[in-house]
Amino acid sequence: MRTLFFALLLVMAGPATAQSLPASPRQLYPGLFEAVQVARVYPDNKTFVDALPRKAPAEVMRAYNEQKNKPGFDLKAFVATHFITPAPAGGQYRSRVEAGLRHHLDTLWTVLQRNPDTVNRASSLLPLPHPYIVPGGRFREVYYWDSYFTMLGLQESKRTPVIRNMVDNFAYLLDQYGFIPNGNRSYYLTRSQPPFFALMVTLLATEEAGDKTVLRYQPQLLKEYAHWMAGAEGLKAGTATLRAVRLPQGELLNRYWDTSDQPREESYAEDVAAAKLSKQPPAQFYRNVRAAAASGWDFSTRWFGPSEQLSTIQTTDLVPVDLNCLLYYLETTIAKSYQSQGNARQAAAFLGKAQRRQKAIMTYCWDAKAGWFLDYNFRQRQRSVVKSLAGVYPLSFGIASQAQAALVAKGLERDFSKPGGLVTTLSRSQQQWDAPNAWAPLQWMAIDGLRRYRHEELARTVATRWITLNSTVFQQTGKLMEKYNVVDSNLTAGGGEYLLQDGFGWTNGVLLKLLNQYQPQTK
Repeated sequence: MRTLFFALLLVMAGPATAQSLPASPRQLYPGLFEAVQVARVYPDNKTFVDALPRKAPAEVMRAYNEQKNKPGFDLKAFVATHFITPAPAGGQYRSRVEAGLRHHLDTLWTVLQRNPDTVNRASSLLPLPHPYIVPGGRFREVYYWDSYFTMLGLQESKRTPVIRNMVDNFAYLLDQYGFIPNGNRSYYLTRSQPPFFALMVTLLATEEAGDKTVLRYQPQLLKEYAHWMAGAEGLKAGTATLRAVRLPQGELLNRYWDTSDQPREESYAEDVAAAKLSKQPPAQFYRNVRAAAASGWDFSTRWFGPSEQLSTIQTTDLVPVDLNCLLYYLETTIAKSYQSQGNARQAAAFLGKAQRRQKAIMTYCWDAKAGWFLDYNFRQRQRSVVKSLAGVYPLSFGIASQAQAALVAKGLERDFSKPGGLVTTLSRSQQQWDAPNAWAPLQWMAIDGLRRYRHEELARTVATRWITLNSTVFQQTGKLMEKYNVVDSNLTAGGGEYLLQDGFGWTNGVLLKLLNQYQPQTK
């Protein structure tokens, strides 16, 4: 009945317009929102935007406006009276270390699963019609690119129905909003994340009906593509609009973009403070910060100017190599769906788009001197100098030549390989997407790319070191973490705008996949 309700709701409403989008917390609580976030009533700004009001938002605002200027007004007490503080995802779960790592992983699928949502207009949560897996900790909602790596583990656990439910949820979001938001929260409705939907569909297809599964999601694959390419046709060389960039020779590639130029609601205090340190106009700075959040790499010197400071962030000037590899895969997947339909004309059109994108990636992102795939700054008309693990994506998607893959493999072994796995960049900036930190999705993309080009020994080394680090931390803490310090396993990963989180969806998924590939006998 719940699924039928959501389907009927979608048919009646059609795709959401800007006017019909759910209100975000800042829109629901003007003045109160800013006061709570800047005063840090909660240490983590994300807590308030996830909190539920005990009364209708209009009643809460009426009470606030009546009381805020009275002598002795206590903002923290007011918030405690009028809002329910959200609990961390999986916060009550305690692992039995003696039962082993695989038991822990299998149990966490249940701990981190959420049932279909009910509609609550006072909540920032965007309701989804099917069960889904959340990452854990402060991340109480589904996250777009996290979910693909979670699905790798669900596949190993033979939980195909859960994968199907999550893919259907993302298809629902595409139908409802025209894109997949960063997460299912109203404050994420201005941006997406790395477009892994096509890989999710392919993964599900391997477990179900093959080409028929891909064809079933063709309408949503096309909607995702339309979102990323919006405005591209009228672009002049050297200009950009939204997520599309027309390069000097007329090629089309893409960048990350957020339609808002305001501080992020979930990190409001951090953004307001950081903007004061930047020479950029506030709106430009916020847009760059939000675009970095859309990339999932928030934050890294990858997005910064030569000073390697957040104040010089320039995300919207950059054409990211990993994003364009993902869109290459989306184009080839759409072509495949048309091939299975017998539509040779459209299949050829999308294969042509993919081939042109591949050529452009080679032209603008491959740096022969560095032996690495780099982001391209289209405003400065030059490649970035920052090497990052984004450079492995052309291997994972089969875009690189054998010679290029060999150089990337050499660079991984020489520069990025550490005792616990691969560092994200070579910079120690104290940003969480820089050294000495490492993240499960990037370990997987690197290992997958190395195996594709037959660099099996290095792939095994990276995988084994990552498994060992994850296992050691689990034995010590009973937890799996969002990120790890791969340079010194005695230290926890640092940086970022919040405390280290455990759970953790994508770590669980990648670890189980690697265990089954490299250490199938591990308990």
